[in-house]
Amino acid sequence: MFESFGFEETTARQAAIIFGLLIGLCFGALAEVTRFCIRRGLAGTAAERRPALGVWLIALAAALIGTQAVVATGLISFDDHRFMAADLPWLAIVLGGMSFGAGMVLTRGCVSRLTVLTGSGNLRALTVLLVFALVAHATLKGVLAPVRTALGSVTLPLGDAVSLAALPGGAVVWTAVIALAAVAFSLRSGARPLHLGLGLLLGLLVPIAWVGTGFILYDEFDPIAFEGLSFTSPAAETLFWGVASSSIPAGFGVGLVGGVVAGALALSLLSGRFEWQSFTSPRETGRYLAGAVLMGIGGVLAGGCTIGAGLSGIPTLSVAALLAFASIVIGAVALNRLINAPSNAGSAAPATTPQVLPAE
Repeated sequence: MFESFGFEETTARQAAIIFGLLIGLCFGALAEVTRFCIRRGLAGTAAERRPALGVWLIALAAALIGTQAVVATGLISFDDHRFMAADLPWLAIVLGGMSFGAGMVLTRGCVSRLTVLTGSGNLRALTVLLVFALVAHATLKGVLAPVRTALGSVTLPLGDAVSLAALPGGAVVWTAVIALAAVAFSLRSGARPLHLGLGLLLGLLVPIAWVGTGFILYDEFDPIAFEGLSFTSPAAETLFWGVASSSIPAGFGVGLVGGVVAGALALSLLSGRFEWQSFTSPRETGRYLAGAVLMGIGGVLAGGCTIGAGLSGIPTLSVAALLAFASIVIGAVALNRLINAPSNAGSAAPATTPQVLPAE
């Protein structure tokens, strides 16, 4: 498709960087305004959970309907995508998802939220992103790769049942069921109408990314990866492109991460929300670093983060993506309850419940 546009000096890879930058700018700006993050909906304060989850779910509904619509037109197909592998590496996905969910509770934000916060002056978020990217790369190609390989070898053959589309009702019915449930919750969540509208626009970036990398920028002479919105692999790619750009070419992921930071920076400056922030204690630093390590390992094992496996993965109707996202949710909720469980200092002392930390 790409070669039909007649570009003579721009390659598909170069165009992918620009495309990723544009998508990232939009995502960063929209996410900065809405404080878009699934962690807030799962483990935030009581006042912020339902509205935050409502915004996230309206984005999921838009992403799901948009993605399945372009699949139905034949513009893209997920038949050969890694989400549709016939052998499900269930152990890696479950352990990785739970690890990622626990990590984002410790860091008070998912990776996409921390990328946005980096653009608004949060040095805690920047530190987490650097450690996250380093650990993710080590799990993909470094010293932790044997762990990934060993866990990934434990599989469950799914045959043709790799997608909900293979179940009775097909893609249309399951798309409708998930999307309607998400919209119904969103409309009752108490989220501001403006934030719901912006969340819907944010969700539409998912099918746009899929179509852009899988159809518009497709070049049979210089093929680029078919990928959607995600932050695990792009974060690692961006880090190592930054330190070795002469040997590691940039791609859609580098443009995406750079665009998100730039978009969040622009909106935070324009709105007056930009503020330098850093760690307040060694204890806090240790908690954030532990969370970064858990997310780095978990994001790779699960096959994606809350955006890659969740917002982008669920719209493919992939069983693997659904399992990964469910595991992330379980890990986050479990650790949040463990941290905030009532504790007795002594037999005579009253039970105390630690205050739930607000999201970043």
